[in-house]
Amino acid sequence: MASQVQLDMLAKIDAQTGFIAALDQSGGSTPKALAIYGVEASEYEGDEEMFTKVHEMRTRIITSSVFNGDRVLGAILFENTLDRDIEGQSTASYLWNVKKVVPFLKVDKGLEAEVNGAQLLKAMPDLDALLAKANAQNVFGTKMRSVVKLANEAGVEAVIAQQFEVAKQILAAGLMPIIEPEVDIHSPEKSEAEAMLKASILTHLDKLDADQKVMLKLTLPEEDNFYEELVKHPKVLKVVALSGGYSREEANSKLTNNIGMIASFSRALSEGLSAKQTDADFDATMDASIESIYQASKS
Repeated sequence: MASQVQLDMLAKIDAQTGFIAALDQSGGSTPKALAIYGVEASEYEGDEEMFTKVHEMRTRIITSSVFNGDRVLGAILFENTLDRDIEGQSTASYLWNVKKVVPFLKVDKGLEAEVNGAQLLKAMPDLDALLAKANAQNVFGTKMRSVVKLANEAGVEAVIAQQFEVAKQILAAGLMPIIEPEVDIHSPEKSEAEAMLKASILTHLDKLDADQKVMLKLTLPEEDNFYEELVKHPKVLKVVALSGGYSREEANSKLTNNIGMIASFSRALSEGLSAKQTDADFDATMDASIESIYQASKS
């Protein structure tokens, strides 16, 4: 049975206007994220120092007065962040207890090599243990990212079938899965791949049990409101959009034209932030960023 905290988190995601902040860059993408933030590779040595630097960046974002549950519904973390504290509380606990922001956890371990125009999730043999850790910290849900690069039916179906298989394991642990089959924005067959993706997702949604729901994290589509069926589907709690390499301005513009989708941006959220900024400048930059993404998510 869901706890009262889980029910409160569910109600917030279901009913409140806002967006989900993606703060889940992991090992491979962390150096680039830090460089954009103004922390050079020469300023840290080894993974531990690197993850400490990125936690300092995330702590500055999360503790900022402009980052709170009024406009930010949730935040996606990765495991290293889950293991670290903010102001004496675990990061997930701080997000909910202090900011009223719903914590999610990135659970995937990266991507397999491309086969049939798609990259599947790497094996996750320790997933049950990770889900238990997430539950112990009142994490609400999870996220796992695959990538579709071409309109290849075999590749698309393999991605969606695997995502739903893992989602059922996550649902069984009492957590809400965010299924993320990203379509590469540079794909020469993006619209065709999106058509295959939607058809496959609809098929797998219909196979879920009556009481099961999932969330979807999708690339902003070529055709406005292309995912309307998914937004309105009774088995879908929320459809969130990834920025996928679009600038914040472009991602917001596209999102505004897709009614019912909300943002779950990473690079587009942190765009313009710098370690060298004063706290006042940092907060002002982030406030403008959060407000623009919030307004685009209201459509």
